[in-house]
Amino acid sequence: MHHRPIATLLALSAMLSACGGGGSSGSVGGSTPTPTPSSTPTPTAAGCSLRERQDWAAAQLREWYLFPETLPTSLNPASYASVDTYIDALTATARSQRRDRYFTYLTSIAEEDAYYQSGSSAGYGFRLGLDASRRLFITEAFENSPAQAANVGRGAEIVAIGTTTSNLRTVSAIVAAEGTAGLIDALGPDTVGTSRVLQLGGAGGNRIVTIAKADFDLQPVSSIYGAKVINDGGRKVGYVNLRTFISTADPQLRAAFAQFRAQGVTDIIVDVRYNGGGLVSIAELFGDLLGRNRSTSDVLSYTSFRSEKSSNNRTRNYTSQAESVGVTRIAFIGTGGTASASELVINSTIPYLHANAGLIGTNTYGKPVGQIAIDRVTCDDRLRVIAFATQNAARQGDYFNGLAGTVEASCQAPDDIGHQLGDPLEASTRQALDFLAGRSCTPISPAAVSASGQRTQAQAQRQAWESERELLSPTRPSTAQREVPGLF
Repeated sequence: MHHRPIATLLALSAMLSACGGGGSSGSVGGSTPTPTPSSTPTPTAAGCSLRERQDWAAAQLREWYLFPETLPTSLNPASYASVDTYIDALTATARSQRRDRYFTYLTSIAEEDAYYQSGSSAGYGFRLGLDASRRLFITEAFENSPAQAANVGRGAEIVAIGTTTSNLRTVSAIVAAEGTAGLIDALGPDTVGTSRVLQLGGAGGNRIVTIAKADFDLQPVSSIYGAKVINDGGRKVGYVNLRTFISTADPQLRAAFAQFRAQGVTDIIVDVRYNGGGLVSIAELFGDLLGRNRSTSDVLSYTSFRSEKSSNNRTRNYTSQAESVGVTRIAFIGTGGTASASELVINSTIPYLHANAGLIGTNTYGKPVGQIAIDRVTCDDRLRVIAFATQNAARQGDYFNGLAGTVEASCQAPDDIGHQLGDPLEASTRQALDFLAGRSCTPISPAAVSASGQRTQAQAQRQAWESERELLSPTRPSTAQREVPGLF
């Protein structure tokens, strides 16, 4: 999630943010709900040598990092060939404690601004998941993308990948030889015009298609299935699926909730099963839209920095919105790809709805901390630094192992790619409807964590079985891939 600037840092732009998830990154918080865009930078060589950029990044961490006690007292930058690897070394201790799982990173100002303002991204326009048998499936396809133009959608299996029909390699052969990194390489670089031949199976039938990456604006709420009212045996249930927390989600969420309010809906399904986070301002709007029953004195969330930076601490109360709905029960659909801003929205409802707010699906990622963004415009560098933690009105916020141990109600359910998202026959949607109707279910097991901070093997196996497919993500994901896990 992202917020507007919280302070002037030696003429640098600092923004609170909560992003990333599903193994990539994440953040939250801020004194202004929307990031202040930097002007498109014109990078120059002055001050942008590797050592200068490393020293600059280290100085920001020493000033702002939420876990300063974990930073090494001395670490020679010369031992690292990039700014990224140096930052990873600086944050290694916090990462071993599961408090910073690559949430602190360097990115491009221009790339990030383009994404958060409009969802701009170059790609095929689908989301990929790898199952336990190492089979690669399309879990979602986006509107106005190359994938949609090729009639490639949810449930299709990518059997083989090549640059031509004559050099197709099967997914199983690629994984056997090169691991999942080989799949990412096979799909090609994130540049417009990159073309791949895909052999498909599953939904849509067996066929071969050629798809080229193109720029497209990702819609936060699908125009096809993103928001609707479901008639469940005579009960009206609102369904909204939010893909990512970017600026253009504001009017789309308002339109969805205006529809719910007009039809008297009070039971709502919030589907954030693949949502890796985004702007805090949108998370707060989402909370407001779910909170017509709340008073403006009720706390939605607390944002807290380290003690030396406590002047930036912030309490966000509920704000009345014309489209707000007086929700009585909410079913949040989540998975391991649900992180950051998505988790903030879920967590904020617990003190008020208690067991009437349920988590459906599997455990979430676990990111109760957020980032500020510090810009060095001359180098087109934006440093995302974990600098604050978030809590709900009951001061609950230590859910580094996911929200299954914090919510008061939950129901296990698989991600059923045999049906479209929001279809009442889709397993997680069906379980959400059953929860709202008061039917019994099997709770989600919280992740068991050893003293070293790692999940036990048994829990890891159970989590793998529950989630069925792991969203595919590069080691160094783009901004869009941090916030939309599995995006290619």
